[in-house]
Amino acid sequence: MLTKSSARRFFLLGTMACSAAFVLLTLDTIKQVPKRTHEENLTPEVIRGKNLWDTSNCMGCHTIMGEGAYYAPELTKVFERRGETFIKSILRDPEAMYPGQRKMVNYHFSQQEIDDITAFLKWIGEVDLNGFPAKPDLGNVATAIHSTGSSPEGAVLPPVTFSQVCVACHAVGGAGGKVGPALDDIGLRKDAAYLSRWLTDPQAIKADSQMPKLPLSEKDIKDIVDYLMTLKNEVKK
Repeated sequence: MLTKSSARRFFLLGTMACSAAFVLLTLDTIKQVPKRTHEENLTPEVIRGKNLWDTSNCMGCHTIMGEGAYYAPELTKVFERRGETFIKSILRDPEAMYPGQRKMVNYHFSQQEIDDITAFLKWIGEVDLNGFPAKPDLGNVATAIHSTGSSPEGAVLPPVTFSQVCVACHAVGGAGGKVGPALDDIGLRKDAAYLSRWLTDPQAIKADSQMPKLPLSEKDIKDIVDYLMTLKNEVKK
């Protein structure tokens, strides 16, 4: 057994060692913060976006970096998962993206405010959190399925915009959303010119279409149409 003096020394030395380790680890953490958070990317847009995030009480429904509520999707990696086009579209009009389903409040943000929040979410997604949360798997969201059968060598991968935006509502090969129709056989049903016009302005073709007019660039539309034209697998009714 330890004597009283030995126990006292053991306690004091142990406390001093733990305190020193705590101080050193804290200093090391503080030293790493600028690099891990990419402090150089804290632009005025990001800062304004953070202020909007707070004043709009976004954490009342969403979670970032493990903090917030769990009523709505976790958003730490939302920029990587959904991309700029989807984020800006849903901030502009949540109901239009998910007609009759989305419960997100429409804050009627200005274009500048939408840009600022998007910049903030992009910065959040680039912060090094030692692998938290788990990296989203975007590789198997949807792949082209040909009428002659598909293989890893013959499969055509969808463009990034399709995997980030279109699959929120549409499915290919059973992967994706259920809001809109499955697209497995779209290459058999429609031609490239029609799909291009549809993606440019759905309501111009069908006035009561629930699909929103997305802010897609000409390149986005071309890439998506090229991919959709490879989808020629008959959907089983």
